[in-house]
Amino acid sequence: MKRRDFIKTAGLLAGVAAPTVWSASAWAASKPVRIKFDSYISETAGPSRLDDWFLRELERRSNGAVQVRRYWAQSLNKVGEHLSAVRDGTSEMSLISPGYYQAQLPVTRGLDWYYRMQRADALQLVCRDLYAQFDPLRAEWEQRYRSKVMYWTNWYYAPLVTREPIRSIEDIRGKRIRGYGVANDVIQRLGGTAVPMAAPEVYTALERGVLDGVYGFDFITAVAYKLHEIAPHFTDIGDGPHGPSATIINMRTWESFPDPVKQIADEIVAEIYGGKYTEIFDAAARQYLKTALAEGAKFSSLPDEQKARAKALVQPAQVQSWVDRVAKPARVDGAAMQSLIDTAIAKHDPKGTLKRFDELAAQA
Repeated sequence: MKRRDFIKTAGLLAGVAAPTVWSASAWAASKPVRIKFDSYISETAGPSRLDDWFLRELERRSNGAVQVRRYWAQSLNKVGEHLSAVRDGTSEMSLISPGYYQAQLPVTRGLDWYYRMQRADALQLVCRDLYAQFDPLRAEWEQRYRSKVMYWTNWYYAPLVTREPIRSIEDIRGKRIRGYGVANDVIQRLGGTAVPMAAPEVYTALERGVLDGVYGFDFITAVAYKLHEIAPHFTDIGDGPHGPSATIINMRTWESFPDPVKQIADEIVAEIYGGKYTEIFDAAARQYLKTALAEGAKFSSLPDEQKARAKALVQPAQVQSWVDRVAKPARVDGAAMQSLIDTAIAKHDPKGTLKRFDELAAQA
């Protein structure tokens, strides 16, 4: 199925009441399809829950003819190695967070920004649309890295996690805050001091006072890392969804799949885009919210006026910086890509429903 045809039919497939489940006899003449799935994060992280659902459904609907061996938490390849591992066939599938591959994925970096939209489920659809519409983005994955994006995902929402309450932009100024990828740019533009630091070191750094706060950790991961024990203040600063990422598969592996496997995979992906992503992340966020509240975390949101001020400090300068410093040297029409993104945001963001952590806390 062509990508553009898939986009058109995704909504229809998502609404099918009875997904395809192939009988054992349908696979009798075929060899088992074996896949290695390799992820740098643990199986309890937000994106991992979506990945595991996809893989389990692929196994179930193929009646066990598809067999997946899962490698979580860098048990096969280390962080930063997964993109080349899928390209070279060391592993067949992996979650890729472009923030770790800023030099290797310059076009994809054009999807990584803050203060531009509101809903994480809408961001997923924006990325899907751009992959279908913008040839340089698709070529970056499929030609340069010989990988097909099976589906786009992201890291939900990233609170500003701090030791002291944040009530205004002035409270951020001068604070030493750990960031990730383009989140470092946000910290700097809001007057903070971005501190590069590996995730496993963050808790100790907060405990010792090396850091005043953390940004670029999605809410689920922040609670899983117990950051609220030292930095109990979780603040929505109006930045929108966080960390667009992709679950990819080696192109040769995909092309070797029997047609029934491709059909099943396409159906599952259509369900992801049709609401399963939202369902999985909403359940995970609510689960971790209960834990955080029970353990003393405090939730707040900057006033609208402060959010507007913060947005003006970040955008459109952040996007323009990518156009000038990344897209132009790579001979990519960055303005054309961003225009497509604007159209996709206008289409999908008003329909987004996935609530932020502070909205869930207000309902608790």
